[in-house]
Amino acid sequence: MNLHEFQAKQLFNRYGVPTPQGQAVTDAAEARQAAELLTGERWVVKAQVHTGGRGKAGGVKVVDSVDAVEEAAQGMLGQRLVTHQTTAEGLPVNQVLVEKPTDIQREIYLAVLLDRSSQRIVFMISAQGGMDIEAVAEEEPEAILNLYVDPVVGLQSYQCRRAGFFLGLTGAAFKQLQQVMQNLYQLFTENDASLVEVNPLVVTGEGDLLAVDAKVNLDDNGLFRHADLAEMFDPSQEDDAEVIAREFGLNYISLDGNVACMVNGAGLAMATMDLIQKEGGEPANFLDVGGGTTAERVAEAFKLILSDKKVKSILVNIFGGIVRCDLIAEGIIQAAREVELSLPAKEVELALPVVVRLEGTNAAIGRELLANSQMSIYAAQDLTDAARKAVAAARESNA
Repeated sequence: MNLHEFQAKQLFNRYGVPTPQGQAVTDAAEARQAAELLTGERWVVKAQVHTGGRGKAGGVKVVDSVDAVEEAAQGMLGQRLVTHQTTAEGLPVNQVLVEKPTDIQREIYLAVLLDRSSQRIVFMISAQGGMDIEAVAEEEPEAILNLYVDPVVGLQSYQCRRAGFFLGLTGAAFKQLQQVMQNLYQLFTENDASLVEVNPLVVTGEGDLLAVDAKVNLDDNGLFRHADLAEMFDPSQEDDAEVIAREFGLNYISLDGNVACMVNGAGLAMATMDLIQKEGGEPANFLDVGGGTTAERVAEAFKLILSDKKVKSILVNIFGGIVRCDLIAEGIIQAAREVELSLPAKEVELALPVVVRLEGTNAAIGRELLANSQMSIYAAQDLTDAARKAVAAARESNA
């Protein structure tokens, strides 16, 4: 789960990481009031969306009057911001952050993340803050320092000093870096984060460190321990279908193709998508219904697929180990009836061609249920045959 910048900064402040003074607002009049309360002669207005590259896309504006603050907020709120990290539709701007500007002398990149290959929390540090870290990593890998933290002893003081020397910090900033790193490490571990990023962490004109930007990603699997953080979830920043999938415990990611997949198991789902591409098609989604699914969850999964207007065919690929194939079949039938898919009695064809491959526990019963459901479904002998039939059906639907 991602947090907005203003939410991440609230968390930073809770852990003693300094950030600029600011206030998140939902309308232009509130933005004006926030600027007046902050006082000063200049302000920064930032669109609150779950994407990077806001500045280049017009989502960050520096203005020099309260009228301009109100105007900038009015221009952002209610609009959709398109960046290089979003789709062409962009993301809705429902809140803006009004802040005091910072006297920036230096910009530093600092991130804490989980490195699965080493099974360690790692600090990524670079003197080239404010830039795309991906470009820095590719063009100048020596400009990035990686510090791996032993989970037994935690972040050590010598590692923080090494980071300070690497960055060439002196005076108060050198001393403050150790506290900032220790506080971010504590924030990361205590809140089950998967990424904490400060880009940039700046050295101000007074020689102090300040987190001008803040990004926090949380591990969904740990949210049950953090009810206060779970309440910060903003569904407007997510794909509608993915939000619904989350409610029913489904793993769903929308893609750009036209062959929909419903599979049990992430590995099998990825293999299914690979075979669809091998046969010349493009998958429309990643959808894992899980091992301990029910007919109701399968029905919801099927309805999610049908809500995607790009979909031209559906491939259901179930290997019954923990999950029973007859439950999957019941779910498909239930979904078909709920969304009023075709029945021969109505002399209407299925809205979308469906290819089903069932193997494993109660597979024969599942196939029998589908055969007796009076629905037009293509049976597949194996996975390759299923992918080939689903791709061919999608092509015929486009013709």
